[in-house]
Amino acid sequence: MAKAKTERRLKDNEAQAVARSLRVSPQKLNLVAALIRGKKVDRALAELEFSRKRIAGQVRKTLESAIANAENNHDLDVDALVVSEAYVGKSMVMKRFHARGRGRASRIEKPFAHLTIVVREVEEKGEAA
Repeated sequence: MAKAKTERRLKDNEAQAVARSLRVSPQKLNLVAALIRGKKVDRALAELEFSRKRIAGQVRKTLESAIANAENNHDLDVDALVVSEAYVGKSMVMKRFHARGRGRASRIEKPFAHLTIVVREVEEKGEAA
């Protein structure tokens, strides 16, 4: 007997992509995610292309994956997609030590983060004549 299929958590006009264990602190990643929230996908891709943040390339890759999921898996129109959600979660933290003077050591924490991007298809507003 097969397990019953779980219901889809997203609506029919939504698609998502998740990037796990990105080597950046969640706080820094959230700054880049805030750049693209609520924007049309072509505008968001342009913002990420010219962003000076190191992690912007990974965020752009995840956004492109969400767009591809929307197009190929859910038959959504790419030109009508908007970044409806972009949220960040904490992942593991690698602990390292840095040798200090007089036989002491100080702790270095190398945090990781998860990124989830949800794109939604919106209807274009009718243009007035």
